[in-house]
Amino acid sequence: MKIPVPSTRPATPSPDLEAQAWNWLRLLTSGDAREVDAQRFQRWVRSSPSHRAAYGEVKRRWDAIEPSARELLRLRPEAAALEMPRSRTSSSGRRAFLGAAASVAAIAGMAVVYPPLGLWPAPDEWDVDDRTATGEQRSLALSDGVEVTLNTRTSVRRQTDGDRTVGLVLVHGEAAIDLAGGGRSFVVVAGVGRSLAESGQFEVRHLEGKVCVTCVEGTVRVEHPAGVRQLQARQQTIYHATSVSGISRVEPQAVPAWRLGVLVFNQTRLTDAIEEINRYRPGRVMLVNDTVRNKPVSGRFAIASLDLALWQLQEAFDLHARSLPGGLLVLS
Repeated sequence: MKIPVPSTRPATPSPDLEAQAWNWLRLLTSGDAREVDAQRFQRWVRSSPSHRAAYGEVKRRWDAIEPSARELLRLRPEAAALEMPRSRTSSSGRRAFLGAAASVAAIAGMAVVYPPLGLWPAPDEWDVDDRTATGEQRSLALSDGVEVTLNTRTSVRRQTDGDRTVGLVLVHGEAAIDLAGGGRSFVVVAGVGRSLAESGQFEVRHLEGKVCVTCVEGTVRVEHPAGVRQLQARQQTIYHATSVSGISRVEPQAVPAWRLGVLVFNQTRLTDAIEEINRYRPGRVMLVNDTVRNKPVSGRFAIASLDLALWQLQEAFDLHARSLPGGLLVLS
């Protein structure tokens, strides 16, 4: 399903249309939306340019304050009791807007960026060109000897120049890029940075605001507002919205493990290992035993046999497993 979102900043919408747009954003990110709701939203947003502009403006404003709203929810859980205001006047100013935005955050929670259990795509993923489901991997043969492999739960938009694909926007997930070497740079945009290469192989992982770029073969230039990194084979760098790390070496057996059908953990915290397994497994595994949360995990686990991997972790850390409806597995 593609949801049209304006790429340019529109004029300020009317208060009534803006209230409708906030209500749509709340519904579509609440986890309660159904397919019929998505169809109704499509009809609403396509009914007139003013509807499209109103939703685009609301989404732009939400994107601007969403990190602060999430932090507010983390520090003040009681904010979840706020209710979405039905309307506001155009003269209500910044204070009223922030209140409305915080209310949307309270109602939608972190589902705007990370939908619960992955049951509904986040707003940034509505208009993507290619998307993989849980546990799915897909290869895209693009122009001029460019092949891209998308890992599980990955969403991308294609950047084109005429009939030629010159790059990708990695909205969420993980992609491996193989370049035969045609003398032209291929660009992968993720967050505020971008990675460029003419030949070789590199990977870009974009999860929860953190981007990791790994050069497997050849060289990759990583451009970020905070600096530029030139990666050689078996090197990687990590960046966030405001910072970029130095260059570090990567163990040969760790990259690209997922393309070989395995997950590799090297002194990885148990809670992080389980979160990685969750990306590949339908449903959700929840660790509720705080005493083992930070215990290290090392090993290679087959992606095709993740239930076996979970049983091994259960035995290694003396955990009790309880299966619940909806694919939920609780480890305690």
